Amino acid sequence: MAQKDELGRRGEQVAAEWLQERGYRLLDRNWRCPSGELDLILRDGATLVFAEVKTRSSFEFGHPFEAITSTKAARLRRLAAAWCRERGPGSAEVRIDAVAVTDAWTERPLVEHLTGIA
Repeated sequence: MAQKDELGRRGEQVAAEWLQERGYRLLDRNWRCPSGELDLILRDGATLVFAEVKTRSSFEFGHPFEAITSTKAARLRRLAAAWCRERGPGSAEVRIDAVAVTDAWTERPLVEHLTGIA
C-alpha cells in the first residue's frame, strides 16, 4: 500500500475514534458507489453525519481543510443523497462535516472538526 494511502487510512481511524469518544455512533465507513466514496457515516443523536476526513503529515502544503473545494462539497452532497437512497435513513436530519487530522502517526494527533460544511 502506498504511503499516502496508509496515512489516509490512519487519519480516518483517528477521526472515527475521536468522533466516537464524543458520542457519535459509527454506521458505515468507506462506502463506495460509482460516483465516489464517503469516508465516515455516523449518527450524532438524531442527525445523520457524513464526515469527510482530510489527513496531512504537516501543514507544509496547506491546511487539510483547504482540500475541500466547492466541487468536492457538491460531490459530498450527491454521495450523501446516494447513501440515503440506498440505506434509507428515515426522517433523520443530514449534515456534512469535515475532519482534519495532522500528525496522525504521533501519540497525540491534532484533530479539528467543522460541522455543516456543505
